[in-house]
Amino acid sequence: MSYLKSALRQFQYYKLLGEKAMQQLEDEQLFFKPNEDTNSIAIIIQHLWGNMLSRWTDFKTTDGEKPWRLRDAEFEIQKIDRTELMQKWNEGWDCLFAAIDSTAEEELGDIIYIRNEGHSIMEAFNRQIAHYSYHVGQIVFMGKLLSKNEWQSLSIPRNKSNEYNMGKFDQEKSQKHFTDEWLNKNQ
Repeated sequence: MSYLKSALRQFQYYKLLGEKAMQQLEDEQLFFKPNEDTNSIAIIIQHLWGNMLSRWTDFKTTDGEKPWRLRDAEFEIQKIDRTELMQKWNEGWDCLFAAIDSTAEEELGDIIYIRNEGHSIMEAFNRQIAHYSYHVGQIVFMGKLLSKNEWQSLSIPRNKSNEYNMGKFDQEKSQKHFTDEWLNKNQ
C-alpha cells in the first residue's frame, strides 16, 4: 500500500471515529464545557476546521499558517447549531482529502512550510495525523463522559478482546490496512 493511500485511510478513520462519537450526543452536549480551560466538542471542531483550511489550502505554494486564519477565534464559542458545526467539520476534512488527492508519491519529499518551518510533504501529513487524532481522541473522550452509561464502544468493547482476537486469528493472514474492516463496516 502506498504512503498516500495509508495516510488517507488513517485520516478517514479518525474522521469517522469523531462522527460516530458525535452521533451519540445530543446537540447541546456538543457545546458543553466542563470548565474554562477545557474545550467543548464544538470548539475542537472549529479549531480542526481552521487548521485544516489553513494547512491544506494551496499547501504546495503557500505557508500552512495562512494570514487569514484567526486561530484564537477558533477557541471562542460561536453561535452556530449542529448543522453548521458539521458543515465546518466536513469542509475541513474535504480540504485535507483534496490535498492528499492532489499529491503524487514522488512529491512526498518536496518541502512545504508551516510557520516558515520546512517540512517534507510526508512530514506535514504525519504531523497532522498526530494532531487530528489527538483532537478526535478528545472528542471521543468527551462523548464518553457526556453519554454516561449509554456509550456504544467505537473499538473493541470491554471484555470482548478474546472474542475479537479469536475472530482475527480464525482468518487467513493477509496484508491490508488496519482500518479497512472498520471503515467498510461503518461507512
